[in-house]
Amino acid sequence: MSRVYNFSAGPAVLPEEVLTEAASEMLDYRGSGMSVMEMSHRSKVYDTIIKDAERDLRELMSIPDNYKVLFLQGGASQQFAAVPMNLMKNKKAGYIITGQWAKKAYQEAKLYGEAVELASSADETFSYIPDCSNLAVTDDMDYVYICENNTIYGTKFQTLPDTKGKDLVADVSSCFLSEPVDVSKYGVIYGGVQKNIGPAGVVIAIIREDLIGDDVLSGTPTMLKWKTQADNDSLYNTPPCYGIYICGKVFRWIKKMGGLAAMKEHNEKKAKILYDFLDGSALFRGTVRKEDRSLMNVPFVTGNEELDAKFVKEAAAAGFVNLKGHRSVGGMRASIYNAMPIAGVEKLVDFMKKFEEENA
Repeated sequence: MSRVYNFSAGPAVLPEEVLTEAASEMLDYRGSGMSVMEMSHRSKVYDTIIKDAERDLRELMSIPDNYKVLFLQGGASQQFAAVPMNLMKNKKAGYIITGQWAKKAYQEAKLYGEAVELASSADETFSYIPDCSNLAVTDDMDYVYICENNTIYGTKFQTLPDTKGKDLVADVSSCFLSEPVDVSKYGVIYGGVQKNIGPAGVVIAIIREDLIGDDVLSGTPTMLKWKTQADNDSLYNTPPCYGIYICGKVFRWIKKMGGLAAMKEHNEKKAKILYDFLDGSALFRGTVRKEDRSLMNVPFVTGNEELDAKFVKEAAAAGFVNLKGHRSVGGMRASIYNAMPIAGVEKLVDFMKKFEEENA
């Protein structure tokens, strides 16, 4: 069977050459006589894999030396608790609610202290990013939290909020490595890798060193203390070895493609093809304010639920899969992460034009 164009929001499409290379090493990784799935995380061979992955990520993102890179488990959702546990010294933090995941992080933080809603776009089904230029950030807040790209709703912070000097914590799960980023503007950047970087099961956290310490909330589990992981170079217990190995291959693939500036250009081209079609279509329309559109996740609707369902079904039959929108919003969503080729978006638009003609 030939490969489909996979528009899934995550786990999502990975670069074919990464999958091919991993397949060729499945039974024997570089003469070790075993698969990476089988080797000890304490072995010299694996130590090289995880250290190379970290080095390549640091190079790609120009991560300053005073930031730790942690390869963790539990997905981004586990960090919803780890963030307040590690950072809530005053037991107070500000949250900007721009979608389901920011809302879940906010609700989790309420278990550990006072989580304050600084801004929200819930009033218009999270179809825009609220103005964050003059937030009511108070002196006693430990940090300000955002979900930078909202997978379900297709919005993205084009400008980071003014946190009035407080540390910014960002969940970047669905825009990780999609464009250059100034790490020094954040206290913590973290994200699940299953959208742009690798298979599900790994979350990468990039944390400024002064935010890592023993001074955590009482009752914080050993495994959720960032210091536990940082002191042990992400090897306190058995890490998700194979997932990290694939991430390392994706980092090298992005470097080979020209790094994050080239990735951004590639992603902008793809997004423009799809958004331009939606803006001119008589049948389909995008659901997000133009200035807040994501390059990664593009939600759209016909305005008719039956027609939406018909489109999803016919698209899948034509080899364009996982286009159904999230259950909370309906409609369709095309996730066009780094590994989605431009041809995939062009062919999807051709199919949409044909569908529009047949269903006008």
